[in-house]
Amino acid sequence: MDEVKSNDSLILYIQNLFYNSADLIVRNVSWKDGDAIICFYNTMTESSEVNKQIEILRLRSIAEFPNWAGTATSSVGTFSDQKLIESVTNGFVAIFFPATNLLMTITIPSFEVRATSEPNNELVIRGPHEGFVESTDKNISLIRKHLTIADLVVKNVQLGEETNTKVTYVYIESIAEKDVLTEVKTRLEKIDRPNIYSIGQIEDYLEDSVWSPFPQFLNTERPDRVVANILEGKIAIFTDQSPSALIAPVTFFSFYETPDDFNGRVIVGSFFRMLRMLSFLIAVFLPAFYIAVVGFHSEILPFELARKVKIAVEFIPYRPIIEALIVELFIEIIREATIRLPAPIGPTIGIVGGLVIGDAIVNAGLVSNLIVVVVAMTAISSFVVPSVEMNTTIRIIRFPFMLAATFFGFFGIAMLTVILFIHMMNRSSLNQPYLSPVVPFDPSRFKNVFFRLPYYKNHKQQQTFTHGGAGRKKKVRRS
Repeated sequence: MDEVKSNDSLILYIQNLFYNSADLIVRNVSWKDGDAIICFYNTMTESSEVNKQIEILRLRSIAEFPNWAGTATSSVGTFSDQKLIESVTNGFVAIFFPATNLLMTITIPSFEVRATSEPNNELVIRGPHEGFVESTDKNISLIRKHLTIADLVVKNVQLGEETNTKVTYVYIESIAEKDVLTEVKTRLEKIDRPNIYSIGQIEDYLEDSVWSPFPQFLNTERPDRVVANILEGKIAIFTDQSPSALIAPVTFFSFYETPDDFNGRVIVGSFFRMLRMLSFLIAVFLPAFYIAVVGFHSEILPFELARKVKIAVEFIPYRPIIEALIVELFIEIIREATIRLPAPIGPTIGIVGGLVIGDAIVNAGLVSNLIVVVVAMTAISSFVVPSVEMNTTIRIIRFPFMLAATFFGFFGIAMLTVILFIHMMNRSSLNQPYLSPVVPFDPSRFKNVFFRLPYYKNHKQQQTFTHGGAGRKKKVRRS
């Protein structure tokens, strides 16, 4: 009777540890040398599978197997409140043996995970159409499916006293640089925030300059993109319950590469990469160029074009900067509305905003037709960037250029360009130069930045055809 009271009091004590949660299961189970107490969340485990595992372990203990508690799914150690809480909250089944003060944990997690599908913000034409999900284990398995090598290393770090968030970083031991690995480990260990629950929080702690508008980590949900980057010696960082991976160290030019560059043909991949670089210049400088030309430097335009520009802006009641800000803010509001609204309504808002309201504000004389064309080209150019973070950066930094063009014309644009270049030159990603190979200057790597080079280069065509019936093979050189 005393033993029953003792076990009942232990059950109450364990229930109090978990604040009497409704989905907590705490029960007495019979064992070889006396009763044990089982504890788990039924919302995180399969009850039928729990019964099977307990029965297997009970039979092993009765048969007196050596180390009967140590199996592929179970382990045993000394009991403590902290170990019990950590095991149960991570989806394990905990069995406490009061007589021996041992705690056995059984790994039977049952979390709902959505099927892998291609990320909506990183679509490709050729290549794998799969993406990460909200499970680190599933994401690591997608990477291991691509890289069947022994030196693909996975390391875990537990962060946040209140959330116990698991942060995982992945790299290839034989390729990754040791100083970069040390830097990642050091920065992760320095995170002392009690509640870590998102990949964005981790990024803030790891970035070299959090106030810079330029992202220093590449954010992706594509396994093939992660694989390609860690094969270059980079490190991928994951957090549980997030489908995104952070990749570092990266350069500015890393944000303009896509898997399509390497899955397509050489000329096509090179052309579109250079087109993306051009789109960066258009998205940043085109509105400022328009404002500078209209306000200060109309003489640089051909006479006929200058006359049309003058006619277009003649009856606008304010300066070009106000005109440009009206249309720019209008476009930004449409973007945000399209993202936040349900999928069936979003395209409708885009059509109504872009066509109906846009045409109405032009007819009302609030803005000119020319500024609508300029802002439309700017918006489209910013969407060419294959990174959401860099897209946002471009949307922000073009406003200072517009203000500089308003007050100083081309001189203001030139000065702000120098300031922007100096800022980028002094940035780094995990202490690696952000503007490489421009700074530090390395001309041998320029071709890798602007062109998609072939994977191999044969000097002779493969000899696969015979000439006539004599069995001779004709060598054909590439032109």
